[in-house]
Amino acid sequence: MSPATVNNYSTWSNVVTWVIYALIEAEELGITQANVDEKKNYDDPTIRRFLGVEGNLGEGLGLSNDFAYRVIKQVGNYGEIYDRNLGKNSPYKLPRGLNNLWINGGLLYSPPFR
Repeated sequence: MSPATVNNYSTWSNVVTWVIYALIEAEELGITQANVDEKKNYDDPTIRRFLGVEGNLGEGLGLSNDFAYRVIKQVGNYGEIYDRNLGKNSPYKLPRGLNNLWINGGLLYSPPFR
């Protein structure tokens, strides 16, 4: 299963794509639904930019600069969503396998957020 968008609707497709990238990046950065508020106060410029504390990350997509923060606050990172719906916290208990971060032997990675 994956998100799908209507053909020739590039604005919405870009938003969907970058929200998915944000979910993956959050997992890689260790940002979860439970700690996202705390992470906003970190001094790390990468995390501050990613969560919209600094910079204009969402501007090019027509979103608020804290779009990644807002998504993670509502639904968690990619791993949390997977575990809740398909993985260890679901009735299915499906292992992530290749649907895991590249640093954990899977195929998921996100381009840089700059």
